[in-house]
Amino acid sequence: MDKKTRVAFIGSVLVLLVIFIIVGVVIVGKLTPSDEVMLLSDYYTVEDDEVLVLMQDKIYDKKGLFIDGKVYIDYNTVVSEFNHRFYWDSNENILTYTTPEEILQAEAESSEYTVTKSMIETSASMDYDIVKVFADEVYLALDFVGMYSDMKYQLYEDPNRVVIEYQWGDFLYTEVTKETQLRSEASIKSPILKELPIGTGLLYVSTEAPKKGFSQVMTEDGVIGYVKDKFVKESSYKTFESNYQEPVYTAQTRKGKVNLVFHQVFNTDAVNNLEELLKTTKEVTVISPTWFSIDSSEGTIASIASEAYVEKANNLGLEVWALVDDFNKDISMYELLSHTSRRIKLENSLIEAAIEYKLNGINIDFEKITNDAGIHYIQFLRELSVKCRNNGIVLSVDNYVPTAYTKHYDREEQGKIVDYMIVMAYDEYYAGSDVAGPVASLGYVQDAVTNIIEIVPKEKVIIAIPFYTRIWKETKDGEISSESKAMTNAAQLLEENQAQKEWDADTGYYYAEYEKDDALYMMWQEEEKSIEEKLKVIYEADVAGIAAWKLGLEKESIWNIIVKYLN
Repeated sequence: MDKKTRVAFIGSVLVLLVIFIIVGVVIVGKLTPSDEVMLLSDYYTVEDDEVLVLMQDKIYDKKGLFIDGKVYIDYNTVVSEFNHRFYWDSNENILTYTTPEEILQAEAESSEYTVTKSMIETSASMDYDIVKVFADEVYLALDFVGMYSDMKYQLYEDPNRVVIEYQWGDFLYTEVTKETQLRSEASIKSPILKELPIGTGLLYVSTEAPKKGFSQVMTEDGVIGYVKDKFVKESSYKTFESNYQEPVYTAQTRKGKVNLVFHQVFNTDAVNNLEELLKTTKEVTVISPTWFSIDSSEGTIASIASEAYVEKANNLGLEVWALVDDFNKDISMYELLSHTSRRIKLENSLIEAAIEYKLNGINIDFEKITNDAGIHYIQFLRELSVKCRNNGIVLSVDNYVPTAYTKHYDREEQGKIVDYMIVMAYDEYYAGSDVAGPVASLGYVQDAVTNIIEIVPKEKVIIAIPFYTRIWKETKDGEISSESKAMTNAAQLLEENQAQKEWDADTGYYYAEYEKDDALYMMWQEEEKSIEEKLKVIYEADVAGIAAWKLGLEKESIWNIIVKYLN
């Protein structure tokens, strides 16, 4: 090899060596993990007066507040995620929380709160403000929320973050098997968030990381990042358990089946014919006179209650559950129920009346609750239930049959807090209907019973049936109207007009029609057989009892059928 060739060869070798060195450096660089450390304060950007909220294993989209060493969580998050029984009155800036036995109320920016068991308030306090209000933003102290909610939480600082456990069951979990790092991204070149010693427990956030060989995990102190799969154990399940004791709402239910009749009265003289009306009944246990009406949005009630009536009913062996209605169209139930002071006035007026007249119970018949008033109505029932429970007064509530458009009546929550729910399984076709039909077809009653006992304990359910019939009139131009008739009067009407009736198994009624004065009259007749078909359904469901609207409209023979299905 000549000199020129040797020089060329050596040059080539040197070039190749340089290339190999460069390639080696690149490869080593790619395989060498980054030792850059990212400060958690840069990773979790939180102001001094804020706190990052980690819900189980996810970063919540709204930060909490960190004030005087206490964590505050926004009200909407509290009621949607932790405890729906916290209630905020934005009109009067009052927070209310209701247990089965107590009503707790705190004003904004105060460490003090009141405790009401019956109608007498006592005072208590915390070492922190319970509620903070900033314009239209309301925040509750997490320590106060935690006293009454099924949750656990731990605060960590630098940066401020709170890890909240509130969902229970099995979650994917692992432990570190070889010292490694938690990184900000699924790459060994990304910054280090934490050193992970052997045995460090990690909760899986996701096993589907952006890069193969990594998983997204969270440390016990709420740092979410990525770890290499080869440095942790194979995933297993860790059980998160709660030691929270769910509040028990004791119910003042009766041992036997309830047989209730509503008694529509218009003055205090109703006592005079009470015994006559009850004489033909059988095994009635409760009477509910229509005594009280809401007469202002301030929470006042009109009353035609009678102590003599209660005394006579009790002497006849009946309990009296006086009814209060909301039928005054000039009164906004939203305006009444959304103000804490007005609700309290109404509640106390009812309890005072119950004590004064020695009532056994109160029956709430609020039928015009609008969708926006629903949450306030439920809060009213919560508070009233506490006062009734502590005074030995039965609280029963009348409800429409379950439908999507009356969902705001929240029957499930009612079923927990009240003593009895009375389902008005009638007025399927009502006075204002533009189509003629039965008052309470068999299918309508079956659906009412089936749907209500899916969400309310059957031991609290009373199914109300009709003692009346509607006679429908359709004119030649198609105009529809109706009139309510007592059972006996309805039968006489069909007889007088020589109407032939035929049993309709689908509706569970005898149907009859006749023509008169250029109009068609139609009736689905409520009588012994139609009532018995309904009672069969109610009996099979084994609910708490029956109710009927209203006393005096029934045939005497109806009671022989009712008693067969009560026992």
